[in-house]
Amino acid sequence: MVTLPKALATRRSELITRLAEPWHYDIAIVGGGATGLGVALDAAARGLRVVLVESHDFAKGTSSRSTKLVHGGVRYLAQGNISLVREALNERSLLLNNAPYLAQPLQFVMPTYRWWEVGFYGAGLKMYDLLAGRAGLGKTELLGCKETLAYLPALRAQGLQGAVKYWDGQFNDARLAIVLARTAASYGALLVNYCRATGLTYDNGKVSGLACEDQLTGKGYQLPSPCVVNATGVWVDELRHKDGLAVPGDHGRATQPIVASSQGVHIVVERDFLGADVAMMVPRTADGRVLFAVPWLGKVILGTTDTPRHDLAREPIAFKEEIEFILSESAKYLRRAPTLADVKSIWVGLRPLVKPQQDEGGSTKGLSREHTILISRSGMVTVTGGKWTTYRAMAADVLDKCIEHQLIAPTQESTTKTLRLLGSGAESASAAVRPLTGAPGWHSYGTEQAFIKTLPGAAEALCAGLTVAMVRFAARYEYALTVEDVLARRSRLLFLDARLAIELAARVGEVLREETQKDPKVQEFRSLAANYLLQS
Repeated sequence: MVTLPKALATRRSELITRLAEPWHYDIAIVGGGATGLGVALDAAARGLRVVLVESHDFAKGTSSRSTKLVHGGVRYLAQGNISLVREALNERSLLLNNAPYLAQPLQFVMPTYRWWEVGFYGAGLKMYDLLAGRAGLGKTELLGCKETLAYLPALRAQGLQGAVKYWDGQFNDARLAIVLARTAASYGALLVNYCRATGLTYDNGKVSGLACEDQLTGKGYQLPSPCVVNATGVWVDELRHKDGLAVPGDHGRATQPIVASSQGVHIVVERDFLGADVAMMVPRTADGRVLFAVPWLGKVILGTTDTPRHDLAREPIAFKEEIEFILSESAKYLRRAPTLADVKSIWVGLRPLVKPQQDEGGSTKGLSREHTILISRSGMVTVTGGKWTTYRAMAADVLDKCIEHQLIAPTQESTTKTLRLLGSGAESASAAVRPLTGAPGWHSYGTEQAFIKTLPGAAEALCAGLTVAMVRFAARYEYALTVEDVLARRSRLLFLDARLAIELAARVGEVLREETQKDPKVQEFRSLAANYLLQS
């Protein structure tokens, strides 16, 4: 019989029991997105005693709302940020190797409608290849009109001059986050979602631990640790503000906001609007932004925007003009342009952009996409900025800084460059895996799919790519407590087809209640999912 190690079980009662133990941690992390989870895994793999708390669900915020691309950043190359692109290209290669069933190479076609664009963009993408070096995924090619339409048959042919074809990667962001959490747990880390950090504790003006509260019961806990990492993404300034107020003489500097958020909107339509398993990239839209059409899990993602957002809503809503912009720009390139009636789901992500020394306000284009690490006078470590592709390098950098400032004892160097994540098995990245451009299914679980098929409900399909057994697995082994946890992040149904997700909410709730004996919050999910549909 196929089994999983007992240590990988994530029953809430067991997690809370461990949280209540009088344990002294080497490092306490606030924030269960890509960066926080990356820090937890790296630290645990180095043999440190690790605890991580997340006020909502893992990857609830920005880390489940990306454009699903593992990329070096073609637009950053155009901005001359060579170091950022080189680092991201290297990290892209590592991620594709360490989780091949969740991150894979993808071909991109950049259509051109002016005679000079093929050579111009082709030269830039050849440099992209050179920067990737041995980490490259394939050679950039210049395509004629006939070749271009063979790759993208749904492309508008009128005025087409050709295209540039290059390689990047795509991934399943939220599922990768959950696998990061579970892999960290397999190394002994304690990770608890729905547990809010309420403040810091101090000893002679230095951070000595973290106070937190179980969001389900309201009970508080103390987590002693000399090293606290604030990895809460666009929300890092909230904990920085509390720290600044608590430490005399630090108030002015530490409470100045360092993050300006940018909103990215994504629209999902049926696969036949693109009609191919290659992505389309438009490097310069009417207002200078980049437009993607990315095949993903049987659908197509259109996006994204880059709009300043001053509030930090957990569930930001797309502005009407952003939706209109994406659809109107898509219509310039697709032979059959999607309309409002074709939209299956809309989601919005907030990007943490680091403010320059003197913030001039307005556009977010001048703000830094690179990550920033700050250490306050009290010793609290804050990390923000960056992007999903470089999460591993960011985590390693955080721990190296913690060692440098003597917040944790010297350890072995990071091992995560070659650390394969749960479900990846021992096969190489080139081993046959089902492409992420296809519909979701058992392959979304890598080598763990055999175990999941032994759970009750393996033959009961709720919809294509989701079975009752998968819901049980989410509850028992993936920290899922609510319908939203399952349909938004363990499964990606909310992001693919919001109406269908609403229809399945009740049945998923029944299974979760049976597994957890807790309220699965069915009605709350239905209200939430309505925001992923077009508002009348």
